[in-house]
Amino acid sequence: MASQAPNQVPKAPVVAEAHEVDTYHPPQKMLDKHPSKPHLSSIEEYQQLYKESITQPEKFWGTKARELLSWSKDFQTVKSGSLENGDCAWFLEGELNASYNCVDRHAFANPDKVAIIYEADEPDQGRNLTYSELLREVCKTAHVLKQMGVKKGDTVAIYLPMIPEALIAFLACSRIGAVHSVVFAGFSSDSLRDRVIDAQSKVVITTDEGKRGGKLIGTKKIVDDALKNCPDVTHVLVYKRTGADVPFTKGRDWWWHEEVEKWPSYIAPEPMNSEDPLFLLYTSGSTGKPKGVMHTTGGYLLGAAMTGKYVFDIHDGDRYFCGGDVGWITGHSYVVYAPLLLGVSTVVFEGTPAYPNFSRYWDIIEKHQITQFYVAPTALRLLKRAGNHFVKHNMKQLRVLGSVGEPIAAEVWKWYFEVVGQEEAQIVDTYWQTETGSNVITPLAGVTPTKPGSASLPFFGIEPAIIDPVSGEEIHGNDVEGVLAFKQAWPSMARTVWGAHKRYMDTYLNVYKGYYVSRP
Repeated sequence: MASQAPNQVPKAPVVAEAHEVDTYHPPQKMLDKHPSKPHLSSIEEYQQLYKESITQPEKFWGTKARELLSWSKDFQTVKSGSLENGDCAWFLEGELNASYNCVDRHAFANPDKVAIIYEADEPDQGRNLTYSELLREVCKTAHVLKQMGVKKGDTVAIYLPMIPEALIAFLACSRIGAVHSVVFAGFSSDSLRDRVIDAQSKVVITTDEGKRGGKLIGTKKIVDDALKNCPDVTHVLVYKRTGADVPFTKGRDWWWHEEVEKWPSYIAPEPMNSEDPLFLLYTSGSTGKPKGVMHTTGGYLLGAAMTGKYVFDIHDGDRYFCGGDVGWITGHSYVVYAPLLLGVSTVVFEGTPAYPNFSRYWDIIEKHQITQFYVAPTALRLLKRAGNHFVKHNMKQLRVLGSVGEPIAAEVWKWYFEVVGQEEAQIVDTYWQTETGSNVITPLAGVTPTKPGSASLPFFGIEPAIIDPVSGEEIHGNDVEGVLAFKQAWPSMARTVWGAHKRYMDTYLNVYKGYYVSRP
């Protein structure tokens, strides 16, 4: 094959030759409208860097950690521990703060840049927050949490809908070294109670009500019901979303807007060790009692930043829209951390793709000139059935279309590519879990050839293997089936299950010694 200049891909046709049926190259039109060029010049550069990430992980990850994150104290040891022992640790001796990395450094460099694009349930009720405004709100809220007695290492339960205050709460916790434990705001009072008790949270953050799909949700009532059996909770911070008349427990419940006004607009970020906990996120409990998956500060932040940069090809000036909820790992990593770590604008969408009609996603993309869109196939199937006439919007800025949460059927993949992206945006079908922290098997936008239904290639540092469940041995070759496992640790992997390390070991690391097992 003739050599090509960097960033050049075969121009003809988008679907490759007959012997490579259904292999899609990065669309030339995507590259033509690119603000600069993808972060990698070719699939060969990916292969070279991937090899380094596997054979020289200390060199690879040490370089990337210093490149993408701001450290108040540099690390000396990139990696220690092993999968066998379940004691993997990254960037030891290093200190940093998640809030500083997501907010301060961008607020100082570009204070008027939009950080959060809030699309409320009703299309005309949204607002934007700049990085300087976000810094002010995060600091004021952090002061409130400290006043409530929250200390470094304490957990704070967050039961909030998709509003900017959810992100502010995340970052206020991390600013003072608290561990945020987010509970999806659609869960029942029993589910909330169990998670508050397991995490030993003494403070809960919520709203008076939520709004979704034109309906009101009694969020505060759910919290009140949950806390009947949580005697250790001392404070509830309530954001006034609708102004509904809700019961208040004197001495325990406090209005967000009243409390934040009492405090100055700055508080210094708490230096955190790289391995200090950043957050807990409880799995749904489909395999038993919900597990409080614990992610650490340095490794998790690096995984979010790396995948944001390379998987989604995020560049300065991009406007990123992830349709996931902050109650799940998708929202943690790709509504909050990846876009804010990289200093771009992130959409926080309170509503549903069908309200007030089936064009809502496309309205948002057109209105804000979104460059990356990330959503689950469930939503895409709904929108495909609704009809192509809803999709007819000017979405020419789109370069990357992501899929998350489940396999995407080939016919939905092709509809996404042809109708939504107009064959001008690359699809990245991402595989990962709550426990992996960030994408682990995925295309890289602008670089990786893709096939409908395939998540393609491992991300940096991910060394996959297929294990025979009977013999426990690796299976090699094509067209084989078995248990998906990973042979090396990576920075953003979960470190433990909160208060139950043996459960973590037995679920992920003891099944086949020396491997992380990708279990549901």
